[in-house]
Amino acid sequence: MARPIVRILSRYIVRQHLPPLGYALAALTFAMLVNQIAKQFGNFVGKGLPWGVVFEVFALSIPFIVAMTLPMAVLVAVLYAFSHLAADNEITAMKASGVSVGRLLRPVVGGATFVGLIAFAWNDQVLPRSNHELRTLLMDIQRKKPTFQLKEQVINEVVSKQFFLRAARIDPAANTLTDVTIFDLQDPDRRRIIMADSGRMAFTPGGTDLYLTLRDGEVQEFKRSELEHFNRTFYIVNRIKVANVSNTFTPTGNDDYRGDREMTVCAMQEVVARARKDMARVRRDGFMAVSGELRRLVKVAPLPPLPEDTTPPRSSLYCEALGTLKRLVTPTPAEAQEVRPQARPQAAAGSFADARQAAMTAYDQRLRAARQRAAIYEVEIQKKLAISAACIIFALLGVPLAIRFPRGGVGLVIGTSLAVFSVYYVGLIGGEEFGDRLIVSPFLAMWAPNIIFLIVSIPLLWTVGRAGSSAHGGDWRDMKRTIFGWIPRTRNAELGSRNT
Repeated sequence: MARPIVRILSRYIVRQHLPPLGYALAALTFAMLVNQIAKQFGNFVGKGLPWGVVFEVFALSIPFIVAMTLPMAVLVAVLYAFSHLAADNEITAMKASGVSVGRLLRPVVGGATFVGLIAFAWNDQVLPRSNHELRTLLMDIQRKKPTFQLKEQVINEVVSKQFFLRAARIDPAANTLTDVTIFDLQDPDRRRIIMADSGRMAFTPGGTDLYLTLRDGEVQEFKRSELEHFNRTFYIVNRIKVANVSNTFTPTGNDDYRGDREMTVCAMQEVVARARKDMARVRRDGFMAVSGELRRLVKVAPLPPLPEDTTPPRSSLYCEALGTLKRLVTPTPAEAQEVRPQARPQAAAGSFADARQAAMTAYDQRLRAARQRAAIYEVEIQKKLAISAACIIFALLGVPLAIRFPRGGVGLVIGTSLAVFSVYYVGLIGGEEFGDRLIVSPFLAMWAPNIIFLIVSIPLLWTVGRAGSSAHGGDWRDMKRTIFGWIPRTRNAELGSRNT
């Protein structure tokens, strides 16, 4: 008769987590999206983009935001659900009925594991594609140069390294300029400075060329080959055409380049495998170069070239399963013939010291470049795994905190969540920087925050799991005493007297 009760209890605990999980995920995602819109909306609208493009930019930002907020939502849901269970004395009643904290933890960990698997699939399949589309779209937006981007009192680069414009005042509605100065460097042999009291801008119907109509000004001109001559021309109306200034939004049809945040785990594993092959090739070439020089000095026949490892890298079970599924649903693409690298010719004899120094410098540079390329992609792989596993870590951390401090209420949920999120993501960003720079291993760089919070959660779980440790008390004052209880009482008394 115990098994149906246990199943009912598990379903009850899981149901208590679903509403706060959904609310927290929606609220956090919406808050971060609003922050993103507030920072970027003015720039996108100022470029005269279609509303559909602006909406697409923010829609493509949602997958990245969800990847960050999903572990946050798990922690908020666990804190909220168990603090309410503890405040209503339901935890005490369950423990009095013989239900241990470990038994209460099973459905929570099971649900967090399920959410973690969803987070990993999201980070590995959805997020790279959205990041690639977002990067391509942002690059297309940057290539668009409307008049709204011209800033007052600033030398604006209209055509890269060729045409610069400065205006004291710019009216984007009427496309008018006041107190204009133009630096024309399009002709390599001629330099022109054009000044005008006022002017007007207009684009061609295709939006590729810019026409400037300037009034009441002068042109100062000289040739670099004839520095003794200087021309100064006054005008009433001067019309200038600036070609190749695009004012139309042209989306990129196909962009094959992908960075580390735009690739799946399997694609990054292939890059890491190639980088490791490059490392082995660099070591082999360095050994052959040094041994060849030494054997040449002692007049011994050189060693035969070492064979290159041509075995393909072994894929992980996850990548093999995805590859099998992909082959079942998509046709097999044609494979190009692989071109084998030819043997490098032996270097000519020269100074042994110079050759050794040059060889060692090139060896170190090539080896470090290969190691860093592998580390960048390994860090990104470990980050996807660590963020997904954070769902389980946050569940293990949230349960004992909520049971120990049940009367903290919404303040406990918000305060603890903000503290944990801040520490976790600062550690994640710092670890990524250290891992990319080869200071620490990729695994330790990305998993250090998870390991730290797991170490913190273990004694907390042991404390609330002891017999007699029920959920009485537990407000903010109790939490403060728990955190700062290691301070000597005399010090606490001094602090209290100062406060009073």
